[in-house]
Amino acid sequence: MSQTLPSAGAGALTSGGTPKKAALASFLGSAVEYYDFFIFGSAAALIFPKVFFPDADTNAAIMSFATFGFAYVARPVGAIILGHFGDRVGRRKVLMFTLLLMGASTFVIGCLPDFRTVGWWAPVLLVLARLCQGLSAAGEQAGASSMTLEHAPDNRRSFFTSWTLTGTQGGQILAALVFIPVLALPDEIKFGIGWRIPFWLSAVVVVVAFLIRRTLHEPPAFEEARKTAQIAKLPVADLLKGHWRDVLRVICCAFIAAVSTVFGTLAISYAKTVAGVDGTTTLWLVVGANLVALGTQPLFGMLADKIGRKPVFIYGAVASAILTPVFLLSLESGSIPLMFLAAIGYFSGGYAAANAVWPSFYAEMFSTKVRFSGLAIGTQLGFLMAGFAPAIVAAMGGIQPGGWVQISIFTGIICAVAAVSAMTAKESFRTPTRLLGVK
Repeated sequence: MSQTLPSAGAGALTSGGTPKKAALASFLGSAVEYYDFFIFGSAAALIFPKVFFPDADTNAAIMSFATFGFAYVARPVGAIILGHFGDRVGRRKVLMFTLLLMGASTFVIGCLPDFRTVGWWAPVLLVLARLCQGLSAAGEQAGASSMTLEHAPDNRRSFFTSWTLTGTQGGQILAALVFIPVLALPDEIKFGIGWRIPFWLSAVVVVVAFLIRRTLHEPPAFEEARKTAQIAKLPVADLLKGHWRDVLRVICCAFIAAVSTVFGTLAISYAKTVAGVDGTTTLWLVVGANLVALGTQPLFGMLADKIGRKPVFIYGAVASAILTPVFLLSLESGSIPLMFLAAIGYFSGGYAAANAVWPSFYAEMFSTKVRFSGLAIGTQLGFLMAGFAPAIVAAMGGIQPGGWVQISIFTGIICAVAAVSAMTAKESFRTPTRLLGVK
């Protein structure tokens, strides 16, 4: 981490609150999730078309990107199931389950046979493992954000919950650093055992996160709800009855996550296919931008605790729309310094604002008894756009010469939807945690 997490200070729900430990557990859980997701995205762009599909042409690339998107199909289903149990039996138990499921699914992907060995069974098995990743991811960020917010002091909720998404940067950095040496291997090794190693190494990250997460207690807000019989018997029913507008709002705001897949997955393929930028260079762009975001996201979280969630989130959406064509054109410039500057500005100075704030912004729309369900269902339905963004834009011709136009238009539209939806939300940064989502 780039900063030392401060103590809870005034405003914590109870003296037993552990915001620092909750933030660290959330950071590591998100790091596991996005390590696993990013190595899959990198492999989908650079490895899987040759390993799991018979043709090394544009159709193979589209099919490979589609496997990336399948996890997002499973995520809404997982959100309903895991959201129910997260609001019924507790945040911690569900988060332990999602951590182990994600780690096991990723390890299995590294063990799958290729197309030459079992034919079309290879991509079928890949999709099944990817669906398990999606089920896990459906509960990870929603549970981690809910738990951290409920442990945090009222006046620092955005800062502490920002570490959930800062963990995604840590996971992406680690994944890129592991994948870069793989790309340097001879093709025979790279497309043989080499690409499998990053998937196997996920087990190490899972063990570290598991050891820390198992020591964390349930948040004071959830324990209070349990003691006072405020636990919903059917959280989803209560959610749709009292918060359906907030669920729709979160769905539309969550479209902003597609910026991350445009940057971390689609741009890699575009840079290689159109601009002739090698995969190693584009992965270093991802590393550089995410390293800077380790510092900027907590700062954006702090800013949102001072001026509110809405202005910071809306800035992030608008900046992402404006800077997408700048970043894509920098890939065609041939200037590596310019590529790095554009990548850092786009991701760390623009998208990072929305990315840092959404855990608190969305979670504060819901009361304690339906927060896990509301956050999980709303985000996972919205994240469908992120999951299929590479396949959609590839099918539109986005990874062909001049494709920066299609990518920029697509990104601009989803950012506009997110920004307008955020404008309709109630500002909640001054509302005490116990009153959040109370109608």
